[in-house]
Order: sequence, then structure tokens, then C-alpha cells
Amino acid sequence: MKRRPLTRRDAVLGIAAATATLARPSMLRAQSAGRVVVVGGGFGGAACARALKRAQKNMQVILIEPNAVFTSCPFSNAVIAGLRDIEAQQFGYDRIAADGVTVIGQAVTTIDPERRSVVTNDGVALPYDRLVLSPGIDFHFEALPGYDNAASEKMPHAWKAGAQTLLLRRQLEAMADGGTVAIAIPANPSRCPPAPYERASLIAHYLKAKKPRSKVLVLDAKDSFSQQRLFEKAWKELYGDMIERIGLSQGGRVTSVDPATMTIVTEFGNYTPDVANVIPPQRAGHIAEIAGAADATGWCPIDPVTFESKLVKNIHVIGDACLGGGIPKSASAAGAQGKACAAAIVALLAGRTPEPPQLTGVCYNTVAPDYGFSLAGNYQPKGDIFAEVEGGATSPVDAPRELRAREAAEAERWFQTITADTFG
Repeated sequence: MKRRPLTRRDAVLGIAAATATLARPSMLRAQSAGRVVVVGGGFGGAACARALKRAQKNMQVILIEPNAVFTSCPFSNAVIAGLRDIEAQQFGYDRIAADGVTVIGQAVTTIDPERRSVVTNDGVALPYDRLVLSPGIDFHFEALPGYDNAASEKMPHAWKAGAQTLLLRRQLEAMADGGTVAIAIPANPSRCPPAPYERASLIAHYLKAKKPRSKVLVLDAKDSFSQQRLFEKAWKELYGDMIERIGLSQGGRVTSVDPATMTIVTEFGNYTPDVANVIPPQRAGHIAEIAGAADATGWCPIDPVTFESKLVKNIHVIGDACLGGGIPKSASAAGAQGKACAAAIVALLAGRTPEPPQLTGVCYNTVAPDYGFSLAGNYQPKGDIFAEVEGGATSPVDAPRELRAREAAEAERWFQTITADTFG
């Protein structure tokens, strides 16, 4: 007999039936390894959901993500520079569902920590034993007067990959030769701290080939940044004086913007570039605030052993949203946190004490198609945060171009590996 396809109604009824089972003591409940709801299907949330299900086949794992397709931020700078199509950045959730994870394409509107329940925007309430939040970042618009969602349509941030990535690419393509592209970079903490400088590099690569009289102006709220010597050496070697950076002490911090006149205001002067890439200050994704897991900083303090929120019991926070101490906000770190959080939850639900995690993160930066470098770090809990420990490595500043080309190729292989491991 031919089996009819599973509908959303079937899934909801199945979840409701499972909820009833969870609500009453029975032999069936004893056979379950518990129910974990994961909110957010990026690198952290998807990795966590998959790791949970692989560790405990009889665990009910629900991944809630409103977008049917995930668009990756790593390598999206290459899309902006015309080196890559957006489709190469996009991944679905079919393979995760095939692993036995229930994937629900809705947004979460309410979290009730007392009842251990989340409610989606179609009104379905889902109970949990443990809840994992992997909401990524949202923008702290109040910290940058003049900038909001409407302003981002004229001065794109492109800090959430997708439509904004393509908008910035179109603006670069439409700009006349001899124009100026300004990139406004916020202070830390922020998502992937080296990525704005990679973006400046790849935009310069595009301009050098297509519009060589143009310029990239970097307005920076910091005086120093990760892998600075490597970036500055590459800029001088590849792009001459095409990239100009103004740091914090030189008046580079952006204090407000006026999208109507395309004006960027800094402490020492105003700029009216032809293309304005404004990356605003950030905080944890809004659902973390709804859950009560974000503190006054806008980020989420966690126990670094279990990733459990210090503010709300039975809720774990992973990825860019958490206050991770020395560990960076990156795709690599989010994936490692997702797997470590899954292991901690499996132990907690079994009544065991979780082992302190040992996390490894790597960050690749591509400043031209055949020129890359990297930074790798090892991290472990120390007190209330993650601290970097010995064993990390960064690319040498004085290296032959052959090594830079190998690292650019390694960056591509890393991307293929992490996306296949997470979504494939």
C-alpha cells in the first residue's frame, strides 16, 4: 500500500500525542530519553539537534527554525565581491529531518520557563525537558542613531547573509569607477570579528579588477583587531593604497548615520560615500531576551561546562548569542558548542555529571581568491567563562605566496566540511 506524504497537521498531531505521553507516567515515558527543543537552525542549533539525535535515538528532538533554507555567513563576503553565487551558501534541513529530528518551520513567540514550554507563531505549544537557544545575533539599533531596518535598505549591513548580501553586491556593481565604499565596523563583541576586514579585502579585489580608481574606507570603532598584521601586510601587497582604515583613536568610531543623505558621522568628521556598508552594534537574538536569558549587556551568560543559562534553569544558549569569554563568535565555535551542549544535555538527562568540554575553533580569512590565512584556538572552561589554552596557532606573517594559496584552498575545504557535517 502506498503511504501518503506526511503533512504539517500529522506532525502537529504527533507532537501533541507525544506531549500527552510526556505528561503522564507510563512505561512509554520510561523508554524515552527525554524531549529537547532546539530554537534556531544555524551552525550551532543544527549541529546540536543532530548530535542529540545521534547520541540518543529514542530522544525526542525538535528543531524550530522559521526559514526553510539557511544562508551561511562564512564565505558570503565572496558573494559580495562577485566571486561566488548565493546558492553556494544555502542549505536545507532535509538531511537533519532524515536523522529523526522533527523540524518545524515556525518562529517561536513565547517561552515559559516555569512550564517548560515554547509556543510557535501558529499557536502550537511544545513542552520540553531541556531547551536550547541558538538565536544568533540581532542588531542593537538604539546604539547607532539613524540606523534601523529601513536604513539598511540604503546602507546595507549584510551581516545576516541573504537579501542584504545581494543588495550590497548590486550597489558595488552600480557604483561608478572612482567611487568610495565605506565600511563601518562596530566595537566588540560582535559576530566573527575578523570578517569586516576580509570584506574590505574582497571588495578591494573586486574594485581593483572592475573599478580601479575606487577606494575602500574602513571606519573602525577599534584601534586593533584580530590578525591585524596579516591583513595589513596583505592589503599593502595586493591593493596598495586602495584600502584606508581609520581606527578609534583617529576618530573612526561611527556615532550616527543619515540614510537620506548617505552620511556617516564619526567623532572627528562626516563622510558621504557612494556605497555605505554599515555594520551596527549587536546583541543576542531577540528570542533570548524573550526567554529571560540575556543580561544587561544584551548577551547571554552561561555555565561553560553545560551551556545552561545562568539566568534561567533548563535553558541552554549556544553560538553567537552567548557570553563565551575567550571563544570567538564564529561558525566553527558555534558548531563545536552545539555538539558539546548536546553531550552535556544527554548526561544531565541521564543523571550524570557532564564532562568539561574541550573546544577547538578555526577562523579562515580569504583576502583574494588565492590568498588566505587562519587562526586556530583551543578553549576550555575556566571559572565562569571559556579561556584560550595552549595549542592554538596562527598563520605566519612572513610566509610565501604558496602557503597563502594553500590556506585559501584549505578555507574552501573547511567550508565544505562544516556545512556537510551540519546540514549534509
